[in-house]
Amino acid sequence: MTPVHEPDELLTIGEMSRRTGVAPSALRYYEDLGLVGSVRTAGNQRRYPRHMLRRVSLVTVAKRLGMPLADVGEAFGDVPMESTPSHADWQRASRRWKKRLEERRRAIERLEHELTGCIGCGCLSLKACALLNPDDALAEIGPGPRRLEDVVEDADEELDGDDVA
Repeated sequence: MTPVHEPDELLTIGEMSRRTGVAPSALRYYEDLGLVGSVRTAGNQRRYPRHMLRRVSLVTVAKRLGMPLADVGEAFGDVPMESTPSHADWQRASRRWKKRLEERRRAIERLEHELTGCIGCGCLSLKACALLNPDDALAEIGPGPRRLEDVVEDADEELDGDDVA
């Protein structure tokens, strides 16, 4: 017989770790970042509400995809931690996350395009650099792949100006 779990059931850090495959140290770190939440017992032990399983699982997926934890935190934005989130709460988070993923996809596509030519590193090693970076002008801006970094920064600025309700 399958055990019945109450929605307000609290799980120990060990149970959370076993269920999610995430080390207890990582769970504590996610909690420090505000990605997950717990309550404390009288003996100061962490207890995680059952609904935190979903949050931890989504953090795990995001990490596998290379998403920054700050992006995950933004996506979770107004998803409540003190009570079981509603379907609408998760839909809002999903829309925010989808927008961020679309921006990352566009940045990756721009990177793919740039990699077929010069990435603007200032090395002048390709014939194209004479056209895209005449006289190594990008060196004045700073070291590294300036054109590529500008594209990523532009994408981040575009996202910072957008609010998703």
